[in-house]
Amino acid sequence: MIPGIIAAIGVDRVHVAPNIVQRIGVGMLSVCLVASSNYVVNEVLDAPSDRAHPVKFARPVPSGKVNVPLAYVQWLALMVVGVWLGFQVSKRFAATMFVLWVMGCLYNIRPFRSKELPYVDVLSESVNNPLRLLAGWFIVGTSSVAPASLLLSYWMVGCYFMAMKRFAEYRDIGDPKRAAAYRRSFAYYTEERLLVSIMFYGSAAMLFLGAFIMRYRLELILSFPLIAFVMAMYLFLAFKPNSAVQRPEGLHKEPALMGAVVVCSLTIGVLMVVDIPALARIFAPTAPTREQNAAPAAPGPGAEP
Repeated sequence: MIPGIIAAIGVDRVHVAPNIVQRIGVGMLSVCLVASSNYVVNEVLDAPSDRAHPVKFARPVPSGKVNVPLAYVQWLALMVVGVWLGFQVSKRFAATMFVLWVMGCLYNIRPFRSKELPYVDVLSESVNNPLRLLAGWFIVGTSSVAPASLLLSYWMVGCYFMAMKRFAEYRDIGDPKRAAAYRRSFAYYTEERLLVSIMFYGSAAMLFLGAFIMRYRLELILSFPLIAFVMAMYLFLAFKPNSAVQRPEGLHKEPALMGAVVVCSLTIGVLMVVDIPALARIFAPTAPTREQNAAPAAPGPGAEP
């Protein structure tokens, strides 16, 4: 959600809500509650398949330590409170929170349960990325809409990281039959198919980000090497045994990756608010653009006005 806040302020600094600090606090709490609601139903409905996982079988739900009816009550209560808090920010923010919750339902609950469908699982789970970016955008209070190029880039980079998680899981289990028992989509996936999809998502993310940068914030082009470095490091980690990529909550134990993420994030934050006019001259078009080609020709010396 934080990138959405930074992007909205960087693109439209004039229309920032005066109570922005309060909106950020309430908005973050709302997002956390709705996301927690989605994680509750995910844990409950994944319990049968988690018992086939070499590590997840010991979690509280698959090991029988959780009162499942109470877990469903918690699932709904977290959503209700989270969306209600969303209304304290704005109607658009609350609507985004509700859509975030609905996507969690589609991802986990039958007959949809998109997490069991190859490729659809990654695409439907990662749509939470642009939804969270929209939430951050709406927190700022601007009346403008987040650019499609930015939303698509954030979606695709989410797909990149999610497909990497699938790849690390599949590779670590090491047994296609056991992998399929744990996650149905693994009955179709192979290491090669997952790597090809990772290449697609990463390329699409950077192409859409480039479109956003060239149109809205050229300064961000200086952050490209750092973004590429973070993505490369993440791919490297996916090949490690028992990789933290499988369990994102453990990524903080990877100091090199965390250091790169911090440097990259700080650089992007600075470039969103610091103007560098020289970049416009460096990247000025050197060939006719579509707009120039479509412009009517200037009248000749003897032409009538």
